[in-house]
Amino acid sequence: MSGIVRYGSYVPFNRIQRSAMGFGRGERAAASYDEDSASMAVEASREALRDLPDGAGVDTVVFASTSAPYTEKLNAATLQAATNLPKSVTALDFGGSSRAGLSALLAGLDMAASGRTVLVATSDVVVGAPSGPRESGGGDAAAAFVLGGGDPIARLIGRASCPEEVLDVWQSPGMPFAKQWEERFGASIFTPLLVDTFARALADAGVEASDLAKVVLDGTNARVFRGFMRPSGLAPAQLTDGLAGTVGRSGAAHAGLTLASALDGASAGDRIAVACVADGVDVAVFEVTEAIDEGRPKHSVASWVESKRDDLAYTTYLKWRDVLPFEPPRRPDPDRPAAPPMQRAERWKFGFLGSRCNRCGNTNLPPQRVCVVCQTSDDSTVEPYADSECRISTYTLDRLAYSLQPPVIGAVVDFDKGGRMLCQLTDVDPDKVAIGDELEMTFRRLYTAGGVHNYFWKARPRR
Repeated sequence: MSGIVRYGSYVPFNRIQRSAMGFGRGERAAASYDEDSASMAVEASREALRDLPDGAGVDTVVFASTSAPYTEKLNAATLQAATNLPKSVTALDFGGSSRAGLSALLAGLDMAASGRTVLVATSDVVVGAPSGPRESGGGDAAAAFVLGGGDPIARLIGRASCPEEVLDVWQSPGMPFAKQWEERFGASIFTPLLVDTFARALADAGVEASDLAKVVLDGTNARVFRGFMRPSGLAPAQLTDGLAGTVGRSGAAHAGLTLASALDGASAGDRIAVACVADGVDVAVFEVTEAIDEGRPKHSVASWVESKRDDLAYTTYLKWRDVLPFEPPRRPDPDRPAAPPMQRAERWKFGFLGSRCNRCGNTNLPPQRVCVVCQTSDDSTVEPYADSECRISTYTLDRLAYSLQPPVIGAVVDFDKGGRMLCQLTDVDPDKVAIGDELEMTFRRLYTAGGVHNYFWKARPRR
């Protein structure tokens, strides 16, 4: 029997109040200046893989997003490298529609049914035109699922799909923002499609609407769901929190994020339906198993939502998204990262792997062929550090170095398992930094030059 083996989620630390955008109540999650859909997918995947030894045989990696960092370069390869999965994995990118997240999950379940073990990561940074509903109603987040056999925490018991060639949401090359047709038109097209597809999925699962413990509804047009509830036979109490007031709709990641939220509070035997309406309809019906309590991640969606800083300035947000022009730093532009050194340092740069000397036990960060303590050559083992606990030994605030979130905070970080390094801090209030603060590592984008994203690891306060 195959299904969801583990899952994880990620919501960025920063929030912007919708009132700052000129809209109503609530807030939206905003990826930091050093985050993108790939880095957030890594964070969610780390959650999903945390308790699985050596990736538990993952042989396929799927990345789904409408805001992938590269339009031509395999983004799933970044995910594979940063999660230390084997080079032998099959890596795939999904995109083109915000339904790609749930579609990728269904495709991954098909692969799992054939005997493969699949990591599906869905992630999006949703950018809308200023003062528009996509800007205020959107949100940035990620979700990840490990799919395979054995003893899953939830198994797929029914599904149905329906693509539809209709002009609803679109963005062509060169367009700065996606556009959407008038909502009443979309509702007239998609509501009957959702009613039919949902009924076919329930029939495939052999259940009635009243048998569902939770229902996840996600889509580009909220009007669709107003005419869906009565003919579907659902009660309002069955609907999960769509996170509209706390996160916003996170594009291709949102169906997975709300499914993760439903699994966070699910009990064995619960049946959960997930529907995503965008360029058609996908519906999946899951049944939670007795293994659910063993498969929950370290962070629930609710814990990510509660861990936040909610005073992000609107102008700062616009600068982070390259929407608001501003004066660049009066310094030379950074050099484009070069391919050869990036390739040579891949396991350190992306995987954050150090080395431990087999002779004296000393750890070396970055990894070294020659131990810095006993000078033994080529006698060490790989030591993973991405999930290691660490703390601030000393730090400095640099108000001269350029940053989209000044000041730059550099810290000497000591790891509890041994090893020390100098790195940047992120997601931190500079007025509250102190020696001895507990930290955790996070995968971030240092800068972009010449179209190349320079990724590495930073440290943040434990969330």
